[in-house]
Amino acid sequence: MSKAFVTQATAFLVFAALVIGNCQQACCQQDKNDTSKLKKPTARDREVGKLISRLMQTQHLSKRKIDDETAKRGFELFVKRLDPIKVYFTQADIAEFKKRSSNLDDEMLKGEYTTAFDIFKRFMQRIDERVKVAHELIDAKHDFTIQETMQTDPDNYDFPKGASEARDRWRKRIKYNLLLENNKSQSDKEKANDRRKPKQILKDRYTAFSKRMRQYDNEDVVELFISAMTGGFDPHTSFMSRATYENFLINFGLQLEGIGATLQSTDDGLTQIKRVVKGGPLSKHGKVKVDDKIVAVGQAEGDMVDITWMKLDDVVKMIRGKKGTEVRLSVLKPNDNEIKTYTITRDRVELKDQAAQGKIFEAGKKLDGKPFKVGVIDLPSFYAGMRSEVDGQEVSTTKDLRRILEDFNSKGVDSLVLDLRSNGGGSLLEAINATGLFIEQGPVVQVKDPFGRVDKYDDTNRSITWKKPMVVLTSKFSASASEILAGAIKDYNRGIIVGDTSTHGKGTVQSLVNLARIIYRTQDAPNDFGALKITLQQFYRPNGDSTQKRGVLSDIVLPSVTDHMDIAESDLEYPVEFDKVPPADYTKVGKVNKQWIESLRKTSAKRIKESKRFQKELHRIKLYKQQKESKVVSLNEEKFKNRRKEFSAEEEDKKTIEDQVNGASDEIKRDYYLDEVFNIARDYFNLLQKSEKEKNARK
Repeated sequence: MSKAFVTQATAFLVFAALVIGNCQQACCQQDKNDTSKLKKPTARDREVGKLISRLMQTQHLSKRKIDDETAKRGFELFVKRLDPIKVYFTQADIAEFKKRSSNLDDEMLKGEYTTAFDIFKRFMQRIDERVKVAHELIDAKHDFTIQETMQTDPDNYDFPKGASEARDRWRKRIKYNLLLENNKSQSDKEKANDRRKPKQILKDRYTAFSKRMRQYDNEDVVELFISAMTGGFDPHTSFMSRATYENFLINFGLQLEGIGATLQSTDDGLTQIKRVVKGGPLSKHGKVKVDDKIVAVGQAEGDMVDITWMKLDDVVKMIRGKKGTEVRLSVLKPNDNEIKTYTITRDRVELKDQAAQGKIFEAGKKLDGKPFKVGVIDLPSFYAGMRSEVDGQEVSTTKDLRRILEDFNSKGVDSLVLDLRSNGGGSLLEAINATGLFIEQGPVVQVKDPFGRVDKYDDTNRSITWKKPMVVLTSKFSASASEILAGAIKDYNRGIIVGDTSTHGKGTVQSLVNLARIIYRTQDAPNDFGALKITLQQFYRPNGDSTQKRGVLSDIVLPSVTDHMDIAESDLEYPVEFDKVPPADYTKVGKVNKQWIESLRKTSAKRIKESKRFQKELHRIKLYKQQKESKVVSLNEEKFKNRRKEFSAEEEDKKTIEDQVNGASDEIKRDYYLDEVFNIARDYFNLLQKSEKEKNARK
């Protein structure tokens, strides 16, 4: 997999739709003669650019200047984010703008966007041309019996030389997409509730993309351009426009006031219910379901507003509102031509699917013959600032973990599995406090600032909530704050790390700067100017190693497709480099040693070899790697069918990313993978018990 896929995967995460979280860009009604909503840069646009330029050069961890190298990187990232698979721009377009790209640093410093706006306008021109060609090619006859292939890795080819080469590239892409649509299983079609024919699906898709891009206004393009420029410093520094910033704050706090649903735009210009938040207003109402399409929105009084082709951000603003107020939704049910209107009372929605949850399982026997009880905690993020509807008290990761662990203690749970496989990070303070639930005291993380100063952040609470054995379950998606906890547990020899070969490798600290507070010089400033998410510091484990680019290595690796995806920090553009600082002064607990780890690895490997389900997973991994390494896909229908029948790496990537965005499940479910983790946890528990008995016998 190439870095181009990482870019697209990241874009998917950014734009994935949560009505009550980060919102996907969609389309809205407009004058058909408009090519975009782009106007001349406003005073606000210029102020934002100049202020961010100052902050980047004075506050960023790298202490780099905005210069020609910044301009070069920013240009490449801006073009890549517009046209990641190189089907719109031509080589002549790129060459023309490359001559002007050296001006991007000067324009950024002055808060100007001439080159960026011109690139975007050219992109819109190319979209109009390519979509017209796409529609012609969709109606054309294609020969699916010839031996023809399509490149899948944009890193292996250049932009098309001109219209002729662009047309041929689109011809192959249309063939590929027709093959995809024609070879969808019946269950896939039923799940999508889509009765359109493949050709119409593709026409609607490209038309929708064109309409969506036409809705980009100054705020959208400025956000895209500035984020490309700051992305040349590191992949986690970016500018958030007003709308993006407000959605981020909602998601981080895990609550809002609205209806409690995930929305997405559709190819036919409507807004679809993608997911209903359990316990939210829509869930309690019960009439509006997943896959229903919203065609109009109204408040408690007044006319209904047609939202066909409306920008999803605007739809969200209409649906959100204060607790106790009403919103009306006109809804089209799947396979039904009748539109029904429902009134929903808004309420506070807690995003409980992003909060910690626990469950107890039995997994074999202990040395004394009694059932081995293992408690699993699924922790998708490190959150803070959420308040309970019951008692009004603040709810946080640490408080939720403590509550679950105390329940495990009261029920005689023998071992803990802390599942961080989907944990992309969050609050640094919560990661430190949460780690303190498992160790007596001492440094949890070290942090270095742009000036080389290193500070230690300690757990100062001597109490330990969970004293029994623990397994930390990780994957390549475990990032940032989750790597702090996993790294500390490993350094203290407090527990064992199981999962992918290593975690994501995001070892940098970002701060969110509300730009309006600087401009207005008050803490009460509104969010009018958006925010800058800027990398200020770098994380280091108690042992002095950074988690940056290397992550935290697992003691025991279990087979998983995610371990072979190019989704780690090192796969991103311009990551901060790994380095070390002197180790902190800390005392190892001594609940892990090399001999035990080696023993646990051997017994786990034996079980995996004898497990039909793990052997099937290993076969999937083999096919995944083969397809990724081939960099091409056959457009011969027979070969295409055989390839997809056996395995589809593209679908695996898509499904994995979607699961990360939406959550694979609303509850902890036992499967073959967790069963092996339980086996490891039980073996580890028995080793500790045996060691403790031997120590007592020697006394």
